[in-house]
Amino acid sequence: MMTLHWSPRSPYVRKVMIAAHELGLADQLNCVRTVVGGTTPHMDLMKENPLGKIPTLVLEDGSILYDSPVVCEYLDSLHSGPKLFPAAGPERFAALRRQALGSGMIDMGLLLLGERFRPEERRSQAHIDIWTLKLKTSVAALEKEADAIAASPISIGHIAIGVALSYLDFRFDALKWRDGHPRLAAWYATFSARPSSQATQLAEG
Repeated sequence: MMTLHWSPRSPYVRKVMIAAHELGLADQLNCVRTVVGGTTPHMDLMKENPLGKIPTLVLEDGSILYDSPVVCEYLDSLHSGPKLFPAAGPERFAALRRQALGSGMIDMGLLLLGERFRPEERRSQAHIDIWTLKLKTSVAALEKEADAIAASPISIGHIAIGVALSYLDFRFDALKWRDGHPRLAAWYATFSARPSSQATQLAEG
């Protein structure tokens, strides 16, 4: 068994869990609830990952991997079926670009969430506006390529985008990202119906 430092509310962890389910490896992960964030360091986790971040994967031989792109690519190396990380060519770089966009959207969302939790008098409206704009622009860009996304085999790019959109639902429902983006919304509905997605819903806790 491999040990995964895990949280049900982390979108980065969810990327790993969806990948594990898609690859048939979920039963090889011992998920350990690990609380990070805020100003209290998780000293035990920092012995394994000096950044103190999740997901962190501890292999059977004691080797340690982080963060989510690295962990997902490692899991993809453990099977002989269709790969989430295409080996070469345009398909590989499309998958990696989409992964970068999805992960970047999650980054923007976490920055926005952190600003929301600051005392009102210390919030930066300028930062809130730019991060919100970047999220909206990213959704608009995905709408333009939604047909191509839907037509291609599932990859790490699909997973990252799907998780990013689920995080908008989870934390920023007021953005109503589906409005004006029917093709992306249709693809996301299909993605959300996959068993890997159903088994890994974001949740408080």
